[in-house]
Amino acid sequence: MGATGIEREKMYRAYCEFFDTGEKKRRWNPFSDVPWEKLNTSLNSEEDAICLETFCGVELYVPDYTSNAFNLTRHLFGAAWFEATWGYEESKHALIYREYLIRSGLRSEEEYQRFEDKVLGKVWTLPYATRRQMNCYGALQESATYLIYAQQRDKAKQNGNELLEQIYFLVSRDEAAHRGFYQRIMQFELEEDREGALEDLALVVFNFQMPGVGLIPEYEDRLEVAGVGITPQYFLQHAVFPLLKTLGTSRNELMKYYRRVREREEKARMTKAVEMADIPTAMAV
Repeated sequence: MGATGIEREKMYRAYCEFFDTGEKKRRWNPFSDVPWEKLNTSLNSEEDAICLETFCGVELYVPDYTSNAFNLTRHLFGAAWFEATWGYEESKHALIYREYLIRSGLRSEEEYQRFEDKVLGKVWTLPYATRRQMNCYGALQESATYLIYAQQRDKAKQNGNELLEQIYFLVSRDEAAHRGFYQRIMQFELEEDREGALEDLALVVFNFQMPGVGLIPEYEDRLEVAGVGITPQYFLQHAVFPLLKTLGTSRNELMKYYRRVREREEKARMTKAVEMADIPTAMAV
């Protein structure tokens, strides 16, 4: 899907602002900008380990995320360079989770390596085919991730774990910035083609899954551990509905566009079924 000259310029300016703010306010070093001297192993639990390990596993797919994203965005400077910066920031999240797991003793080097091998034995692929659909997905996924990390940050604070609280603070702040960029791009998309953008958003909202589904080892079992995920209702209340409000739409309007998408899909399915039914006759002739 192409972009108009105005949209390209908007994306470029949005990226410049995102990058400039990040350089001034969000840059951090996993080794020197967190209080590793406050590591207290007595505060850790297996629940913490499973959460950190799962989050790290999702971040390990950064090579897949970025390579697929570049294929969709390489013709748009603002969008493509955002993906490059995004990949850098997400790579730090994987790094700091790994460091905490090992330094805290929650996982040994050998245990972590076995987990990493399992994760990298699978490949993440795009859940949607177009750049606009993936923008919708990015906004929702980053919102969900922010909410999960923010809950972990608050839990660490309540438990008196200053190190883990700071880690989750830095990571969740990055995720909030990523969410903001995707939302801004979606606003541009709505200005260019409101109906098409809302159809894509409806498609993604009603079929949304986190990237770890089907990839992270024992993912369904991990979701039973408090803190690994959030409930569908929490996701709706704190991710989907705020996004709709930001974009100037509503749940009812989204339902209207989703019904339109479903009707078009059903029509295409019926057409294909008719065409397949005609194949034997055509071959006989």
